[in-house]
Amino acid sequence: MRVFITGGTGHAGSHIIPELIAAGHEVTGLARSDKSAAALSAQGAKVRRGDLEDLDGLKEAAADSDGVIHVAHRQDLLPSGGMDAVAAAELPIMLAYGEALEGSGKPLVAAGSIGSPGNLGRPATEQDPALPSREEDKGTLRVRNVVERAVVGLAEQGVRSSIVRLPLIAHDTTDSAGFLPGLIALAREKGFAGYPGDGANLWCAVHIRDVASVFRLALEKGPAGRYWHAIADAEIPFREIAEAIGSRLDLPTVSVPEDVLMLPGYFGQFTSLVTGSFPASSLITRQTLGWEPAQPGLFADLDNGHYFPAG
Repeated sequence: MRVFITGGTGHAGSHIIPELIAAGHEVTGLARSDKSAAALSAQGAKVRRGDLEDLDGLKEAAADSDGVIHVAHRQDLLPSGGMDAVAAAELPIMLAYGEALEGSGKPLVAAGSIGSPGNLGRPATEQDPALPSREEDKGTLRVRNVVERAVVGLAEQGVRSSIVRLPLIAHDTTDSAGFLPGLIALAREKGFAGYPGDGANLWCAVHIRDVASVFRLALEKGPAGRYWHAIADAEIPFREIAEAIGSRLDLPTVSVPEDVLMLPGYFGQFTSLVTGSFPASSLITRQTLGWEPAQPGLFADLDNGHYFPAG
């Protein structure tokens, strides 16, 4: 299969490309810079120069392929417009893919969030749709959900579209800018590893190489209009994550009361996430795609030491 991928040099994309090539696919990656082009070539991918602002170029690349994997984002918009701006820029991209692939039955697989179904009071499953754009109980705009719903909706236009939902923690030796390194850095800064209240709120995790295999399987045989869950370690109490970080940094693990959590700057950009609960199941993904995580789990990967370099 000739596959066009965006975000091929990012954390997920740099693992998805070798996964695809090892399975016999021909991969072409979008590159905005010479550095990105060189990185794609080094992975064995062909290079298409361009950027996410060129919708006509993306449509052409999609039409010329047998399938598309989209894991790129307009990160340059974050400083000025935040996630609202990023999602606003991403939606036209998905609709452009829809125009290029309409009626073809070709796959389009894009990245989503395990939190998009919202707090259901139970583990989210692949059958739970993304919430509408606003979650009324929190009053927060769920901008990513608009994109997820648009991608899944392309199935009605003859596109074999699907979303791979990712947990907050996608770990491995190349994870340098994800939530886990951020939590570790926060513990170093504060002098303790904190958790909210009793720390019973649930998070999920997955090794990034296992994520790559979900994308490949969804591309190869995933039915249209579906959500997939790249979840290996499900329903981990946040307290256990904090305790694992604290023990490896030789720092105390401390419960942070709710009134302190709300203080400006205490957990900084992580406040709403640290207090959230995101339980999810991946049973349907495993049964339908035949996916089975094969890489180290979260706590085993923490034991490998790469998140805690000496000195």
